[in-house]
Amino acid sequence: MSELTFESAMKRLEEITALLESGGLTLEESTKCYEEGVKLSKFCSEKLENAKLKIIQLTDREGQQDGE
Repeated sequence: MSELTFESAMKRLEEITALLESGGLTLEESTKCYEEGVKLSKFCSEKLENAKLKIIQLTDREGQQDGE
């Protein structure tokens, strides 16, 4: 998943959600989709957490520079 972007992962999650909600999948297909969704959800959460930490770091640096 290293070349996967946040945006493409979110789009795929939306597709998986629609598939699961449609009720047209077999149990095996549903399980595979759910497993993929869990992995994508974790990937997106990690990306968001990294972005949040980066923003905090940048904000802290900016605050330190303003205080000098």
